[in-house]
Amino acid sequence: MCRRHACHYRVAVKIISGGQTGVDRAALDVALKHGIDCGGWCPAGRRDEFGRIPDKYPLRELETGGFTERTLQNVKDSDGTVIIHPGQLSGGTEQTVRFCQELRQPHELIDASQFSPENGAKLISDFTHKYKIEILNVAGPRQSEWADGYGYAFRFLDRALNSIRSKSTRLRQATARQASRSKR
Repeated sequence: MCRRHACHYRVAVKIISGGQTGVDRAALDVALKHGIDCGGWCPAGRRDEFGRIPDKYPLRELETGGFTERTLQNVKDSDGTVIIHPGQLSGGTEQTVRFCQELRQPHELIDASQFSPENGAKLISDFTHKYKIEILNVAGPRQSEWADGYGYAFRFLDRALNSIRSKSTRLRQATARQASRSKR
């Protein structure tokens, strides 16, 4: 990971989301799979649409407030937001975009009807590089609003992180080889 170095391909230092079912949950699961720091804010009582968010997700509970307040706090606490959606924005996903616009926060809309998960690496890499994102908020519809959202977001983010890490490793190796040659 190239936290403070000038390398083009890097992985966000931390991925946050609200822990809702669907896209939010996929982002946390991918971060946990890759050993990337993750977290974010969730509503008081760790509520999601089906009950309680499992404790395995390292989320902080708002003392008061629900889904709207959680969404706003995660936008505020991030350097930028990726919003993964099925082609139409509605509900909390649309609200996330409005919060990003109101706060002049960088955001990238990923329309699943336009991009396959395989194309995610470049979009995420370009976005995080352009805005120097270290805390990336990931948002999108809950499971009841987009049944395929978890699977799409998981594949998209997993492939993006695999690709970015691979490129970052190759860049570090090339830099090390260059440094070794210049010492000779």
